[in-house]
Amino acid sequence: MKRFVVVIIILIALEFYSFQLIRTLSRGHWWKWVYLALSLGVVLNLILQFILNSDRSQLSPARDFAITLFIAFFVAKIVFFLFMFGEDIWRVSKGVIDSLSRKRTTTDHFLPSRRSFIAKLGLAAAALPFGAIFYGAWKGKYDYQVRRYELSFDDLPEAFDGYQITQISDIHVGSFDDREEVQYAIDLANQQNSDIIFFTGDLVNNIAKEMEGWEDVFGALTATDGVFSVLGNHDYGDYAEWQTPAAKEQNLQDLFDIQQRMGWRLLLDEHETINRGNDELHVVGVQNWGGGRFPKYGDLQKASQGINDNAFKILLSHDPTHWDLQVKTDPKKYHLTLSGHTHGMQMGVEIPGFLKLSPAWFVYKKWAGIYKEMDQYLNVNRGFGFLGYSGRAGIWPEISVITLRKGKN
Repeated sequence: MKRFVVVIIILIALEFYSFQLIRTLSRGHWWKWVYLALSLGVVLNLILQFILNSDRSQLSPARDFAITLFIAFFVAKIVFFLFMFGEDIWRVSKGVIDSLSRKRTTTDHFLPSRRSFIAKLGLAAAALPFGAIFYGAWKGKYDYQVRRYELSFDDLPEAFDGYQITQISDIHVGSFDDREEVQYAIDLANQQNSDIIFFTGDLVNNIAKEMEGWEDVFGALTATDGVFSVLGNHDYGDYAEWQTPAAKEQNLQDLFDIQQRMGWRLLLDEHETINRGNDELHVVGVQNWGGGRFPKYGDLQKASQGINDNAFKILLSHDPTHWDLQVKTDPKKYHLTLSGHTHGMQMGVEIPGFLKLSPAWFVYKKWAGIYKEMDQYLNVNRGFGFLGYSGRAGIWPEISVITLRKGKN
């Protein structure tokens, strides 16, 4: 209840300052009321679409557009708020300072011309993210990026020097509306010619039935040492309504069967060993386990039972919070952990080597890319698909390609 109240307060504050900006620019004209009606209509339409299209496992262009429109307005209102609230803070602060210093000026502290200028700047600044949200829903969601990393380990077995991994994550197949674009991305993943492919969870949004018609597409993934996968929080059917517990169990079994038919090796708290001559590399896969409100199914100790503590290990774990909470301090050293889950919130700004910003930063300590602590690495894949907001703006869908090297890390 407290969270709901906080959200309402935030929405009211954003709406209040947004209206102030529009009112400043309208100069008393009627179209400020058009804006207010449109803003209210966006919210009501969002609610209506979720009522009419409550089954989230089914594609709904109307619902997706309603979400996109709401997000675009919401982001624009944040920009409006920053400009107009900042103007109010400056004006009040200057008034207080002048009063305390008994300074007398020939001009009023409130300058309509300055406020109008600030409002115009705010409107111009908001246009960029507003447009980016719509571009992300139109093109960005299929703008697949191959991100390459080279990681060095002093204890990597000699035979695996140069071993190449392709990782994809968070497919969320029930969200796709363009088979050709998805097929292109799978072909792109295969073109990397990696030794092994890993999928780190969330194959579906809610139910296994979403995979109907897609098995041949994702079953085409191929690598010398095979395709290995784990489950994500969306794969268990926890976000769907089931008539009986048995129906939910059958849904999960259907997902297991689908992955088997596609030729994927699903790791359920277990491991496999990859051999190169006398050298070994262990692939460990845990079920979903992470911090916060998400169910904890995984058992790290069970998954790595029987593996020597010093053996070279790659861990597949969907939620990156698992790394901080359990993995990196475990006596069994996990040299490389591969995760997904965050999607990088599907929007943000990234300038390689300079800037990486996203709302995901407020929720996750590690939300995209490579992290290193205690001589161990974590890669958080930005995700292959999308969920909620049917787009990607600035945080593009990702295929990770990681090359292992022997040497000082």
